[in-house]
Amino acid sequence: MKPKYDYPASQRSMVKGSRVYEVGDENLPSVTSILDATSDKSAIFAWQKRVGKEEANKVKKEAAGLGTATHKLVENYLLEVEAKPNGNLVWQMAEKISKPLITNLQDNMDECWGVECTLFYPGLYAGTSDLVGIYKGEPAIIDFKTSKKIKKREWVENYFLQGTAYALAHNKMFDTDIKNCYILMVDRDGNFKEFDISEEFESYADKWSKTVDKYYELNTSREELPF
Repeated sequence: MKPKYDYPASQRSMVKGSRVYEVGDENLPSVTSILDATSDKSAIFAWQKRVGKEEANKVKKEAAGLGTATHKLVENYLLEVEAKPNGNLVWQMAEKISKPLITNLQDNMDECWGVECTLFYPGLYAGTSDLVGIYKGEPAIIDFKTSKKIKKREWVENYFLQGTAYALAHNKMFDTDIKNCYILMVDRDGNFKEFDISEEFESYADKWSKTVDKYYELNTSREELPF
């Protein structure tokens, strides 16, 4: 850890099913809430209908639990906190699949500025980046993702927009010029994949700007928003 910036504290809450960040005197929609409200969810709805509500909820709960445990193990490594043994199956799986993430960071992370960093763009949105620092020699936003199987690049567009949103917020808050965003993904078989959008950053910045515009167009006035 080499802290470089003073990342703000924040309070998070759920309002009408959407995550809201209280940062300073602002209540801002989360990046994930904006993406959820503006994305085409027809494929998800079709899957839920096919497998049934009960099975869909079970799968989502298992995936969320595994993701949380994996993030915690990587966070412990970065903060040099010794992980306490946990005998449950989710934790055992997380210990297995976190290893390639940690190995990658050992090889490529030069400086860690912050873990679980609250970032916000005043008046527009807020979120939490898994990791900010120097990666492969350049300032970067890094987010960790778990999946049943490694996803194809064309399936993870929202992950790229999420990383871009965090970079733009960091640049606004601290007058930085971060244009490197990496998604580090592991699956349940321990396979690892790095997605790099650094060469496409400007394109994703434009897409994110249009996504935020769309979100606020769907909520016709700021006064009508639940936050």
